[in-house]
Amino acid sequence: MKIANGLVVGVDYKLHLGDGDIVDASEPGSPLYYIQGAGNIVPGLERALEGLGKDDTKQVIVTAEDGYGAHDPQGVQEVPKEAFGGELPEVGHQYTARGPEGEVVPFVVKEIKPEVVVVDLNHPLAGQELHFDIAIREVREATDEEKEHGHVHEPGGHHHH
Repeated sequence: MKIANGLVVGVDYKLHLGDGDIVDASEPGSPLYYIQGAGNIVPGLERALEGLGKDDTKQVIVTAEDGYGAHDPQGVQEVPKEAFGGELPEVGHQYTARGPEGEVVPFVVKEIKPEVVVVDLNHPLAGQELHFDIAIREVREATDEEKEHGHVHEPGGHHHH
């Protein structure tokens, strides 16, 4: 079977940003499962894997626009230190805040100034070119339940978000 919309695909992947330094990877023996065409993975990667089959490998370079989007300068904001409740965050670390609807908003601390903390609400990989090393481990039909939910119920119930 070849990868096509609506099929479940299991991939082993490694991700680096062009310098070979791996920033994300699937666990050995535990591929990432997604449904082709359902928007579970970044659009540029989904497009590049179309038509591949089991055991195929591919190196895919995804532009920022086809990945996590361009870096939005408006996402960089200054927050009063008091907002952190006396515990100072560390520069370069990712934290989460609660948004107005109670949703979780991840942000990265860019800089700590005397009165404020500079945070970046962009995805940490926004504006980055993504280099994927992909090995296709499985291609199969989606179950009715998977089609209905639009995502895969993984063996063992591990959810990658």
